[in-house]
Formats: sequence, structure tokens, C-alpha cells
Amino acid sequence: MKAALAQLKKLLAEILEKTGAEVRLSPRGGGETHFVLTYCGERIDAWIDGAGDDAAREAKLISYLVENADSRTLIPAKEDALRTILLGEGGGWYAFRFMTKFNLADGTCVALDVVPDKRLSEAFTQLERTLSESQDMVVRMDDNRVAVVHFADGEQSAYEFGEFLRGSLYEELGIRASIGIGCETASFADIARSYLQAVTAVRVSAIFHNVGEVHSYREYLLVKLLEDLPKSRMREYLEQFRAESAEEIFEDEEMTETAEAFLESSLNVSETSRNLFMHRNTLMYRLDKIERVTGLNIRKFSDAVTFRILSVLYKLMQS
Repeated sequence: MKAALAQLKKLLAEILEKTGAEVRLSPRGGGETHFVLTYCGERIDAWIDGAGDDAAREAKLISYLVENADSRTLIPAKEDALRTILLGEGGGWYAFRFMTKFNLADGTCVALDVVPDKRLSEAFTQLERTLSESQDMVVRMDDNRVAVVHFADGEQSAYEFGEFLRGSLYEELGIRASIGIGCETASFADIARSYLQAVTAVRVSAIFHNVGEVHSYREYLLVKLLEDLPKSRMREYLEQFRAESAEEIFEDEEMTETAEAFLESSLNVSETSRNLFMHRNTLMYRLDKIERVTGLNIRKFSDAVTFRILSVLYKLMQS
């Protein structure tokens, strides 16, 4: 029993280092959660700070890690293992073993999906070179895309980091890339969710022909919500708003580009004119035409929101 306790304490110290979860084998008193660990055939009482659902989930994860501590599952080469984790395979224990084997400090991180327009191998090598002095990791996912795991450093936002990578590829190699950014996660163990979001951001951006840019999953949340609707419901909404009369606008690339730029510029005419290098009178003419054809004055916030929803539904129906 003493040998098992000594090994358990060593394992709990590793868990504390990698996850920040402190586990005690004796109660401190007040505001803590009691649970039971199973290790080397022994059942051992344990406590962690906090109460409620969050503490219960943390206790469950710790129990899982301890129970499987003697697992003989081998961690393969770093690139293969990282690819497995990003695809959501292996589970929490696998991610923990990965962090331990490759001496990674856990913390806030985000996944990026990088899809170069050409020369994937060169793009991969450039990203590796760019990130070689950081804890960030790069892995080829298939013949078309590269994944990057970025650990937050407080110096730049995830979007700024994505722009940095895009600029590096273009300036050094002349390669344009669509880059998707998932939501930040508090722990590397949850990075698969962030990567799925990053892939979704790139996929949805292609529907709207926004290639060769940086796209955050957050900016496509509305699209994702509407995408989950059945096609029959999409068609019903379009019919209710008589969107068929708006085909003239939605099928006109110049008009849709103008409308999108206007919405992205917070309905500001002057800013939109500058961004599009367009004369103010030309912009006003196009906004007036949109109102005449669709019945929506997108200079008004409520009509702008409706127009945005209809345009998303229309493009999803065409995809």
C-alpha cells in the first residue's frame, strides 16, 4: 500500500503540473469535493477544492487519468499523435500522456486550420520554421491542409496570430492561404473542439467566396446556426420573406460584395466607400437599388440584419 501511495502521489504531482488540478489525499475542511480514486487495485479517498458541477467534472477527469495511469497505450511519433488528438480520437488521457511525453505546459490554446492554395509541403516547412522557437505545434492533416496549435501568450489575439501566419506564407513564398480559427480553450485536452471549429470556418468561408483570408469561427456563428436548419425550413423562410424577388441582388456579385462591405463597415457609407475605392454616389445608387428590389433599407440596422439572414439562407440553399 505504501508503494502504491508513493506512486499515486507522484502521478498526482504530474497531473497538477499539466492540468493545474490539485488533489489531496486528506480533507482540508470546507468548500471541497470528496471522491474516490482507484489505483493499483486500491480505493483511495481524495479531495479537490470547489463544489458543484465543475468540481464534479474535474474529479471525474482526475479519476479517469488515475485509473488509466498504467495503460500500455503507446504514444506514437509527435506528428501522428497530434493529428490523432486534433481529430478527437484518444480522449483526455491520451492528450495528457502526449503533454507529458513531449514536455508541454498546459494552458489557453487555439487551433487553426491552414489551407494553402498551392505547394503544401513548402507551406508546412515555412510554418514550422516560423514557429520553431515557440511551444506552438504544426502538423499536416492531409494533402490539402495544415493544422496549427497556438498557445496564447498575451501578446496578440488569435486573429492577429492568424494574420501573422497568412502574411508569412505570402511574403516568403507567394502562397495564399485560407486560415480558420477555432475558439480558445482553457486546456489542450479540449483542442479537438477548437480544430473542428477552425475547419468549419474555412469551409463556410468558401460558400461566401472569402478565400485567401483569415476567418474566425465566431464570425460564422449565424451561418452555422442557419446551416443546421433542414432545407425545407430554409425554403419556407425565404418564401415568407419573398426572397425570390431578391435573386437579382443575390446573383449579382458586385451588388452582394457592396452589401457585405457595407455591413462589415457597420453601415458606414464613408468607410465603405474608402474600403471599396468606390465613389460615394455609386455606393448610394447600389444601396438604393437593394432597397428597391428587396424592400429592405440596409442603412437601417433591423433591415440590415434581415438582409444578412436572407443572404445567408440563399447561399446555403445554393451550396
